[in-house]
Amino acid sequence: MAEIIKLAKRKYYNNLLTKSNKKTKTTWNIINENINKRCGRQDVSSININGVITQNNEVIANTFNSYYSSVAQHITKNFGNSNSVGNKHNPVNYLRNILKQPLPLDKLKFVSPEEIENVAKSLKAKESHGYDEIPTKVIKQSIAYISSPLAYICNLMLSSGIFPTRLKFAEIKPLYKKGERTDITNYRPISLLPSFSKIFEKIIFRRLIQHFDCNETLANELFGFRRKSSTELASFNLINDILMALNNKLLVGGIFCDLRKAFDCVDHEILLAKMYQYGIIGKSHKLITSYLENRSQSVIITSKSKRYYSEWEPIKQGVPQGSVLGPLLFIIYINDLPQTIKLLANLVLFADDTSMIVKSTDPMDSNNTIQRNVINADRWFKNNSLSLNTDKTHLLQFHTKSDQIKDLQVYYENKQITTVTTIKFLGLIID
Repeated sequence: MAEIIKLAKRKYYNNLLTKSNKKTKTTWNIINENINKRCGRQDVSSININGVITQNNEVIANTFNSYYSSVAQHITKNFGNSNSVGNKHNPVNYLRNILKQPLPLDKLKFVSPEEIENVAKSLKAKESHGYDEIPTKVIKQSIAYISSPLAYICNLMLSSGIFPTRLKFAEIKPLYKKGERTDITNYRPISLLPSFSKIFEKIIFRRLIQHFDCNETLANELFGFRRKSSTELASFNLINDILMALNNKLLVGGIFCDLRKAFDCVDHEILLAKMYQYGIIGKSHKLITSYLENRSQSVIITSKSKRYYSEWEPIKQGVPQGSVLGPLLFIIYINDLPQTIKLLANLVLFADDTSMIVKSTDPMDSNNTIQRNVINADRWFKNNSLSLNTDKTHLLQFHTKSDQIKDLQVYYENKQITTVTTIKFLGLIID
């Protein structure tokens, strides 16, 4: 009997892998299932508010919403005005000097009902939904009947440069990461947008990514959120770079940066100014402006199958996590970072994970090179309203067993960056 069960399981898992379009994710799901590691949602039961633990779900929901809507202002309040678009030292002026002028994109190409159907079919058939309570599963099942009116509405959006207001309301679910569960900073905001918003965003995404690909504007160091740019390729580039340097007898140090609430801190004024430099002008620029402005959010707290909602709060900064367009806008935002520091380091960027590999031939110069690299990166981050998290930014020295190494000491804001012997990079443990 045991052998029959074993064979049945093997056949079941083989079928899952054969039919899966994402082999790596499916493999890890199978592994987690077999080691009894559950990744399901755990409800927020209590939160520490000014030293007092509260279990009032309505208070928790409103506290989360106030925190998420103001976290960017708290992080960037001490940066001064160095990142103002009107300032002569702002990052957009720098971008003008290094960027080869791309072809302009004034209007985005209209969509057909057939493309709407294809986009809808590419969505995952989920039961989850935004405030409109329409899941993607229902849209996929009925898309043949609604593709024409959706194409008409979408083309109105593309021709007018106005993103539909009713698609700019996001319900936020706090997703626990790690650490103390009563600490509000240990939860990531995941946006549940109306399902129709995903279709409209995918249409805009396709036109924008085609523009950037045709102009070869996006840096080679950027990975994720586009074709042929996977976590596996990012990991390979990082590890290959380290091994090649060691084979050439070079000294290698890695700075693995953690940014504080990077998606939430994206400055809309800077992002729109950069997009203009990348050729997004006219109605296409107006559409992205409309997509970003006048957004609102409400936090949902689920307790014992009952939902508690916060008040609606305006969003003045950042790009929505969990959206289709948000990740692309973020990589456009950080696209010029490699140009800033590539003379001193090789970068691998995956969303807000920033890894910098510094190589040197001289032990005396190695520490100084890494320190200058951190200073340059920090200057870029602050100019772009982003901030390094010192406690989670680490230094790792790579070496062979025969190397005579000297401990590196790198500082950030008068605090030494922690040196570690292992680091987690996109799910891999590297030592």
